[in-house]
Amino acid sequence: MNALSAEVINFTAMLSFENDIQQCLAVLHQGGTILYPTDTIWGIGADATDSDAVEKIIALKNRPENKSFVVLLPDARALTKYVTTLDKNIDQFLSTLIKPTTVIYEHATGLAANVMAENGSVAIRICKDEFCKHLIKRFGKPIVSTSANISGQPAPALFSEIITPIIKGVDYVVKYRQTETVAAKASSIVQLKRGEIIVIRP
Repeated sequence: MNALSAEVINFTAMLSFENDIQQCLAVLHQGGTILYPTDTIWGIGADATDSDAVEKIIALKNRPENKSFVVLLPDARALTKYVTTLDKNIDQFLSTLIKPTTVIYEHATGLAANVMAENGSVAIRICKDEFCKHLIKRFGKPIVSTSANISGQPAPALFSEIITPIIKGVDYVVKYRQTETVAAKASSIVQLKRGEIIVIRP
């Protein structure tokens, strides 16, 4: 492949990436749902501050109403908008994480009630994936991320494993990264409780 061919491919990829972002933003602003790649497995997403949008995901996945969701944010600074009580060392803790890690915080605020757990806690992951980070920053609000499966069924590790009812059930399917063949893994999960770190899933 010569340099010109490589430039054409890169430009085409950039256009595709931007088109996916624009399509996702339009859907999210209208309270719709998207199927998109995250820093872990493919997820079904919606505006995490819109309870009606979240309800669409619950219905699509046939998910228990009382089960909370993971919320994605673009950086640690955004935590102050959605968590009322933050440990003073949270920035230092997050900076030490190597693999994608979902953190359960005790006191959530500014999110849809059906995103949070019954005790008011919320699971948040600071997303380092290029697509997610770009999308969330431009959307200006957190996005729900839940595995792209019917509740109780195995979570697909690749786009090719996602079943048709899920693909047809969302309002937009991102094209970016659909052809990847390396199986993704779910995040680690830890809980921050009164300054203590409790590992739920390594």
